[in-house]
Amino acid sequence: MKYRILGVCLALLVVSVLPADTFAASAAEIDAEVRETLIKFNEEVNGAEVFLNNAAGYLVFPRVIKLGIGIGGETGEGALRVNGKNVGYYRTSAGSFGLQLGAQAKSIVIVFMTKAALDKFRNSSGWKVGVDGSVALIDIGAGKSIDSQNVKDPVVGFVFGSKGLMYNLTLEGSKISKLDKS
Repeated sequence: MKYRILGVCLALLVVSVLPADTFAASAAEIDAEVRETLIKFNEEVNGAEVFLNNAAGYLVFPRVIKLGIGIGGETGEGALRVNGKNVGYYRTSAGSFGLQLGAQAKSIVIVFMTKAALDKFRNSSGWKVGVDGSVALIDIGAGKSIDSQNVKDPVVGFVFGSKGLMYNLTLEGSKISKLDKS
């Protein structure tokens, strides 16, 4: 156990010291991961495809990694899709402090139900959940269904595919920043 904790501490140190570009994916890699994530999302949630088609736009973060030993951090890259096409690339990142130990990987889909909510996001220089916009997390288990009739919030989020030893269903405090992938 002592060596596992030491290993996680070293991993956190390495992640915090290296430049963010070290872990950056290319636009083509993000595009492929977004497609795979949307397939998985559509398989797990009945009505997801119709729901996403009625949205003004949506962010897809295929893999958000969280590590923590007292102090935690998470990051992931993804794409904003409007009318079924990727129109921009983004990074989500967040930090936390408190009782935590472990690592987790999860997928996140943030859906902008109105054009006004999407425009506010796109016009921001860095969008922070809970400050610049509120995201209502939707708890949908496998086999349940969603539609635009039972979701009334302008921005909704889905966290799914969680793997690892740390469990956290919050996006509060996450900062989403535009990336240049040209």
